[in-house]
Amino acid sequence: MRAQNSATTADPIAVAGTPPREPNAVAPAERSASRHGTLLASLGVVAFSLTFPSTVWGLESFGPWSLVAVRSVLAAVIAGGFLLALRVPPPERRHWGSLVVVAGGVVVGFPLLTTLALRTSTTSHAAVVVGLLPLTTAAFAAVRTGRRPSRTFWAAALAGAAVVLGFTLGQSGGAFSTGDLYLFGALLVCASGYTEGGRLARLMPGWQVIGWALVMCLPLGVIGAVFALTAEPVRPSVQGFAGLLWVAAGSTFFGLYVWYRGMAAIGIARASQLQLAQPLLTLVWSVLLLAEPLSPAAPVAAVAVLVCIAVTQRANT
Repeated sequence: MRAQNSATTADPIAVAGTPPREPNAVAPAERSASRHGTLLASLGVVAFSLTFPSTVWGLESFGPWSLVAVRSVLAAVIAGGFLLALRVPPPERRHWGSLVVVAGGVVVGFPLLTTLALRTSTTSHAAVVVGLLPLTTAAFAAVRTGRRPSRTFWAAALAGAAVVLGFTLGQSGGAFSTGDLYLFGALLVCASGYTEGGRLARLMPGWQVIGWALVMCLPLGVIGAVFALTAEPVRPSVQGFAGLLWVAAGSTFFGLYVWYRGMAAIGIARASQLQLAQPLLTLVWSVLLLAEPLSPAAPVAAVAVLVCIAVTQRANT
């Protein structure tokens, strides 16, 4: 009788006929979710890496204001179509303020400022803003969410940002163009939009975050498109329209859709570090699509950045 009581006390669930729960049973599911989130965020980075070359293509046919306005309208129509088809109810009133921040940062602010900058800056020079974006996003996230990444995380993030910054400045000769104020302004507004969007993506599906942000900008986009197309000439070309379609459907809708889903799964700070690879990808696309020269230092920088990404992914965030 004493032995039976001892067994019952030691493992009452097993005696009741229910298999005991393994301490690490949930770990495989968590690892799978982390891998899935990393994959989605990485797809977003690939989509974003094509934004600058596509913008340069778009500027062949459109003025900067026209390109941004039409881009916003097309992306909003795509997003609105999905929201209507799936009968998604409007977001709760408490989320509207955050959606305004997302819209102002990633739908209007970043596209407009970078497009204005690319009138005088090369894509390699403009990539400096992307190199600094992960660190800025992590800083915004730390303030907004109250989370504090580890020292290892920050050390790797700073090292990666330094590598990317040095590489992109080296590619542009170390000189600052007249578009630098636009680029650094774009850096700040985009980081705030990413942070707020990543926070919202934990409360609603990520595609709905960017979808409603785009729809909120539709009236402004239509008005802006009408005035901009009247003031700026349109020079039709295959590359120009291809660039417009990509920045609207690829970068603005698809890219932000998978990006916010990835951030919701693995966290804002960790996802943002995947963007350390974005400037190098942009330089590759610049060679393939724009015939810009690529420095022999690119493979070295790529390896250094990938090491930094690996460290941040393993760091405790």
